[in-house]
Amino acid sequence: MSDTFQILLAMLVYMAMVILIGVLFMKRSNKSSEDFFIGGRSLGPWVAAFSAEASDMSGWLLMGLPGVAYWCGLADATWTAIGLALGTYLNWLIVAKRLRAYSVVAGNAITIPDYFSNRFREKKKTLMLISSIFILVFFTVYASSCFVTCGKLFSTLFGFDYKLMLLVGAIFVLVYTFLGGFLAESASDFMQAIVMIFALAVIVVCGVSKAGGIGSVVENAESIPGFFEFFGIASPTVAADGVQLVSEAGAPLFGDKGSYGFLTVCSTLAWGLGYFGMPQVLLRFMAIRRQSELTKSRRIATVWVVISLAAAIFIGFIGRTVYPTALLTSSSAENIFIVMGTSMLPPLIAGIVMAGILAATISSSDSYLLIAASAVAKNIYQGVIKKDSDDRSVMRLSRIMLAVISIVGVLFALDEDSVIFTIVSFAWAGFGATFGPIMLFSLFWKRVNRNGAIAGMVTGAATVFIWKLLIKPLGGIFGIYELLPAFIISSIFIVVVSLATKAPSDELNADFDNAKAYVEKD
Repeated sequence: MSDTFQILLAMLVYMAMVILIGVLFMKRSNKSSEDFFIGGRSLGPWVAAFSAEASDMSGWLLMGLPGVAYWCGLADATWTAIGLALGTYLNWLIVAKRLRAYSVVAGNAITIPDYFSNRFREKKKTLMLISSIFILVFFTVYASSCFVTCGKLFSTLFGFDYKLMLLVGAIFVLVYTFLGGFLAESASDFMQAIVMIFALAVIVVCGVSKAGGIGSVVENAESIPGFFEFFGIASPTVAADGVQLVSEAGAPLFGDKGSYGFLTVCSTLAWGLGYFGMPQVLLRFMAIRRQSELTKSRRIATVWVVISLAAAIFIGFIGRTVYPTALLTSSSAENIFIVMGTSMLPPLIAGIVMAGILAATISSSDSYLLIAASAVAKNIYQGVIKKDSDDRSVMRLSRIMLAVISIVGVLFALDEDSVIFTIVSFAWAGFGATFGPIMLFSLFWKRVNRNGAIAGMVTGAATVFIWKLLIKPLGGIFGIYELLPAFIISSIFIVVVSLATKAPSDELNADFDNAKAYVEKD
């Protein structure tokens, strides 16, 4: 049996297990739209925590983050990781219980657009429509990043055509999400979180051994200007085509270290703000069976995230030590996990480890597709267009939308040179700025009103696009991550517009007090 076949066999067995989970949950998930979209609020603390973080991290954790560390060193990857770890903890600490309570009080909301619309008791479903459209746009972009990961994984491992593998990966995710809905997605994400952290641990241990110990890894990192600094960044010397140059002795060439100042650090830490607006994470808060279990979930999720992020960054350092010239573009650098796994491990173990990338990809793309489909079927169709539609028609349309969104995501992902980190960062900023500020204000500020919510959502999303496309290219102080200015501007508009317009009704104030009491009672 060839090495390649053994790797493929291990991955196929894993994929079969994921499909089996979808089949097992198919009957239960099809009882109603509430079961299909939020699992009937039945998640336990371990499943809620692991599925939230696995669906959040995606292939970015095993490919994007190690790739950044491999390409330019400690600063960019580590400050991003610190922001994400803090964001994870704070989101579970301050948002989870209040959202779980408020989603019940606010008309038993089962989607994020449902929550926003019910929170402000709107008759004209403007908030529902706006939030659904933004979910559809940003999750389609997110799904494309997952399909890029699938394409890169199989084309790198087996030499298959990138576009064909892109399509195969999309069909696989579509089939099992189609079958099992939210419960299947959450159960498989629990398993996939375990596979992901196992894969990271195996690569770190084997990589350190091959490099000659941690001391050798650190020594190599320190020899590259700016590579092993918190306030500096390595600058690979590249040709006009973006390929890193190599010396006559076979060593990769780097220029003088770049500056990584205070403003850049703040910009990178701003990744943590994104968590307050991430629908795939917020839904787990709403879906847990008892809010008292959220404290346990918070601890589990935080430990998982810290260990996983640290291991992913260290893999990038190890890769630069062991395979310094194997990957010579910023895009190909994202394959360092694959190169290390297939080069250092026995084929069957390598297949299991490579399944970790597949797990990361599947655990995210299924969430993105399901939430985007629910935004169209549940919120736009049933909530705005045809309010008397029944559950059966909503679920039928949701499955149609799963296919449509998958097709659009595949079209976005056709470029093989797409950088996963870049795609994810844009979609992350979009969600963080569109939903993050209004989520916090809606949960904790009694005076916020519907007008402020609409203003905050629209300005947050618009600022992400404007900053990314028009302002950020100017460089200098404008080169910061678009999430930070967009989050601030959205917050300002929420406050100003809410104070300048009519105060919330007595009914809304009563809902706010009931949600607060619901949390305190538990």
